[in-house]
Amino acid sequence: MNDNDRSIVAFAMLAHATVHTYELSIPIFVVIWLQQFPVTEATLGIVVAVGYALFGIGALPGGVLADRLGAKNLVVACLLGMGGSFLVLGFAPGVPSIALALGLWGVAASVYHPAGLSLLSTGVDERGTGFAYHGMAGNLGIAFGPLVTALLLLVFEWQTVAWLLALPAALAVLYALSAEFDETAAISTDGGESGDDADADPEATDSGGLRDFLADSRSLFTAGFALAVGVVLMNGLFYRGVLTFLPDVLGSFLPPITDYVQLFEPGSPMAEEFDLASYVYVALLTVGIGGQYVGGKLTDRVQVTRGLLAVFAGLAVVAVLFVPAAEAGLGPLLAISATLGFLLFAVQPLYQAAIAEYSPPDGRGLSYGFTYLANFGVGAAGAALAGVLLSAVGTDGTFLALAAFPALGAGLALTLSRVGTRHSSS
Repeated sequence: MNDNDRSIVAFAMLAHATVHTYELSIPIFVVIWLQQFPVTEATLGIVVAVGYALFGIGALPGGVLADRLGAKNLVVACLLGMGGSFLVLGFAPGVPSIALALGLWGVAASVYHPAGLSLLSTGVDERGTGFAYHGMAGNLGIAFGPLVTALLLLVFEWQTVAWLLALPAALAVLYALSAEFDETAAISTDGGESGDDADADPEATDSGGLRDFLADSRSLFTAGFALAVGVVLMNGLFYRGVLTFLPDVLGSFLPPITDYVQLFEPGSPMAEEFDLASYVYVALLTVGIGGQYVGGKLTDRVQVTRGLLAVFAGLAVVAVLFVPAAEAGLGPLLAISATLGFLLFAVQPLYQAAIAEYSPPDGRGLSYGFTYLANFGVGAAGAALAGVLLSAVGTDGTFLALAAFPALGAGLALTLSRVGTRHSSS
């Protein structure tokens, strides 16, 4: 990558890791809040769900803002908002103020993916490599954010930990203020409209309003883009459906960690929290870093729809085989878990690249807004579906039912390869 590519990718990696560090640290805090406040799991679940819902719902207006305000500016605002919300969280005296802080985090975090991915797709010449490193950084936050949070809670009160977690956002903002890069370098290189020309066009900066938003949305939703969003939706439903209850599922197949090593006093709260399933879960997420890298590299080497077809087909097979493998013993369980983690995250840079190929460069922020509205917003229904299935048909039936989502994703990718029209300046 050239200097401009490296500057953009480094900035996006810092921001992406920060977003997911916050996202996955919240469940760790929930354990503490249940102990310290007179609140039920149902009430606190609603409080947390509001923040997560805003994380997905805000992606669409975030995409619109990315196209109109500039991706870098919006990412900086996102970082400031997330860091500020965790500072507010550290001062929260009760559940209502916790709800306010998490809502602020959801609003701030929601704009990152459309803005960050728009920045990568329009500013980085080596886009596939950029998506790969960007995804790997996100997985670092996903895998190690909860672990770091839990370890900090061994030493500090939860309020202090919330304040400390504001530091990554502050560091990313400091880097952004010192970094210089061209947000539209890749478009200019491909012969598209340069950033200066776009700024000179009064219509390019028109606030537009609802009428222009609807017009832009109608022009964006070609058959190819609609199919690409459908692919993303299948991923979101499967992702939330599998990961939300996976620690509990793993725990039902794994023996207690004390069968292998004694880390804490038997019966202590920490002994309950750090069981073997937790380690396997973190390891699965960590393997996803390699999946992100391979998936990103594939976008530069194979037709993206073929990559999506292969990975979705693999996920469908893994979902069908997961429970039989888990029941076969520790070795097969670890192998199938590693495969699931690898494929689950390998698909992400592939669908991100597909969105870029089937959307116009000047609507890239809006396109990623729809992408993450589908992925995080509508896709969150996968968690509810998985909960209902686990109660009704057990683990076997749940994984068999969830396998339908990657199978449908593979079918949509195949259809996209045949009927979709790619944008030449993507």
